Amino acid sequence: MVKIKMNVQTAYHGDLLREGKVYEIDETTAKRWIASKIATPVDE
Repeated sequence: MVKIKMNVQTAYHGDLLREGKVYEIDETTAKRWIASKIATPVDE
């Protein structure tokens, strides 16, 4: 699981992920979203 910050609002597995919020999602999806600029990685 990877923590990401959303740059846009989107639906993911029936949940609404809001822009500007931090979520934890699976690594494969996180890599796709980061590459397409939908999300940015979060370092703790």
